[in-house]
Amino acid sequence: SWLTACRRVLKPSGTIWVSGTQHVIFSVGFAMQELGFHLLNTVTWYKPNAAPNLACRMLTHSTEILIWASPMKQKPLPHRFNYREMKARNGGKQMRDLWKLAEENRLPEPGGDQVVWSIPTPAGREKTHGRHPTQKPLALLEQVLAASAGPNQLVLDPFAGSGTTGVAALEFGCRFLGIEQDQSYLDLASRRLRAVEP
Repeated sequence: SWLTACRRVLKPSGTIWVSGTQHVIFSVGFAMQELGFHLLNTVTWYKPNAAPNLACRMLTHSTEILIWASPMKQKPLPHRFNYREMKARNGGKQMRDLWKLAEENRLPEPGGDQVVWSIPTPAGREKTHGRHPTQKPLALLEQVLAASAGPNQLVLDPFAGSGTTGVAALEFGCRFLGIEQDQSYLDLASRRLRAVEP
């Protein structure tokens, strides 16, 4: 139902990014296809500092998959893709769908190992206003917006959590609308959003 609601409010030029682990992302992707979304790419986010697997009965879960989709398939595809920006971020080469981000404030090297978005989970400085169990790192949302948003566009996060999407959107020059049902996380997101430099 939430995917249907998101599809209803998406402009034809808009896109949706959905992040999840192997436990849910395949069923979400199937639901998106059943609803008529056009899947553009999947991106692998590698967490170099992922929490260890304490049960020692399987491999450590150190990745999440991001599905990038437009609301429907049309010709030509009307969605926004900041191709030049992504190419510049990748040292002048076309950005692949498997990304590795270099350390903060450094670009990946052309021909290097930039085939995975390697972004650590949120550092302490991103949790100064409080913690959320599935908080995404700001660098991840900055990359998503660099690929698909434009100045003053509206960014919607139907599961706002700690407000990371909103922080990235405001810093990127976008407007933000977040939805969150847990009052404690709503308060956390509100504190983080108020702390963003205008």
